[in-house]
Amino acid sequence: MKPEKTAPAGWILYDESCGFCRRWVPFWESTLQKRGFEIAPLQADWVREKLAMSDAELLQDLRLLLANGELVSGADTYRYAMRRIWWAYPIYLFSVAPAGRKIFDWSYRRFAANRYKVSNACRLPSNDGG
Repeated sequence: MKPEKTAPAGWILYDESCGFCRRWVPFWESTLQKRGFEIAPLQADWVREKLAMSDAELLQDLRLLLANGELVSGADTYRYAMRRIWWAYPIYLFSVAPAGRKIFDWSYRRFAANRYKVSNACRLPSNDGG
């Protein structure tokens, strides 16, 4: 008898139009699922409806929608997940230390702002073929 699947702890929500995001978030799906997380594109109808944000705001950051409705965004999404993955825990510790937090947040923000350029440089096509 197959065990019943429990409700996810949350959903990691990524920009499907970003080639990098589209490639790497699904790559980590099984690791995330072992920690109770599912993945979904920010562009999914149910996500747009649930978050009720403008497209510009919605696609600004990687997000984590917890089962209780709480929304975690940006670098904090990585922290939330890394804290639950034993081999990523040292990176989590770095990301919460005062100097580490500044570096981690700055790095996340720079990458997020330039993710389409990174995708093009790495020849990771966007969802729209670009």
